[in-house]
Amino acid sequence: MSPSWLVIGLGNPGPRYDGTRHNVGVDVITELCRRAVEKLSSARGQRAELARTRIGSAGLGVPAADAQIVTLMRSRTYMNESGIAVRKVAGFAGITPDHLIVIHDEIDLDPGRLRLKCGGGDNGHNGLKSIRAHLHTGDFIRVRVGVGRPPGRQDPADWVLARVPAKQRADMDVQVAMAADAVETIITHGLTVAQNRFNS
Repeated sequence: MSPSWLVIGLGNPGPRYDGTRHNVGVDVITELCRRAVEKLSSARGQRAELARTRIGSAGLGVPAADAQIVTLMRSRTYMNESGIAVRKVAGFAGITPDHLIVIHDEIDLDPGRLRLKCGGGDNGHNGLKSIRAHLHTGDFIRVRVGVGRPPGRQDPADWVLARVPAKQRADMDVQVAMAADAVETIITHGLTVAQNRFNS
């Protein structure tokens, strides 16, 4: 049986947070759903919205002999409780941390940059902190999407919770597409190949 993957884009629920830097992970999930021609739907009792698809040599959402099952996830909890939903969904699907990919904003990376890694600390990111706490491990794959640090003395929390300005949206959309490409590459070719291709 082909291994299953769980891919979660971190963010906050509700229209208030749509288009914010903190929700860039959710934007990547939206892009992956678009490519797979799937829609997220509420998962009863799991505090999440899920879409199930496959990916293999023929691409995302296309049946193939080598296709692996992929569950795309958006949590219905707030960022600092992401681990509750991840634990429920991963436990229900029998997915181990080495087949968990978490996509999140990263203020220590400039906009336009991606960094893929497995394991490590949470670097003050409340979503990662919650997942580590509920899974009792940090050994999952992260796709870190650069949003940069705030200018001047602006509070980083205010920065990430602000919407990306319209004049920067096109660049962010390119970055979201790159992150989606990175997720596909991790699953089909492995983390090392994806790191060599996308880390910047």
